[in-house]
Amino acid sequence: MIIYIDMDGVICKLTNKDLRMLIKQGHKHFPPDFFLSLEPMPGAIEAVNRLRSMADVYILTAPSVRNPLCYTEKRLWIEKQFDLELCHRLIISPNKALLKGDILIDDNIRGKGQDGFEGKLIHFGSEDCPDWDAVDNNIGRVLVEMDFDKAMARIEAKIEERRNEW
Repeated sequence: MIIYIDMDGVICKLTNKDLRMLIKQGHKHFPPDFFLSLEPMPGAIEAVNRLRSMADVYILTAPSVRNPLCYTEKRLWIEKQFDLELCHRLIISPNKALLKGDILIDDNIRGKGQDGFEGKLIHFGSEDCPDWDAVDNNIGRVLVEMDFDKAMARIEAKIEERRNEW
């Protein structure tokens, strides 16, 4: 199973409202270390690590073209909060519909291709999924809604792949 997780507003504290306020204040470019200094969302680090233990997890984030340093800073943030291994699974794309996967956890339902994503979109921050505790609870429901046999086949293939690596 492939799970994509957005960064801004999902695993790190940054909302579109925060970005609009900075732009409104006249910031054409964000200060150095802007993305690197963001705090994790409550429960995000633990929840992402739980998901990593049961699925192929990728971080899928859109770039901030107003901050060309964001590419580097987002990568450094992932290493600081998680590890270098997850940096190999960091994807920065302006269009999330380009990627194939089973689940996308994102705080927006449109704007960066979320509405074109072929898998299941979990709308983080919504009434149904306001926080990481709710994500943990919803993942099970989403798995039931998905083609269970397909998900199991992918999990078994991943287990076999990992066994072959050992």
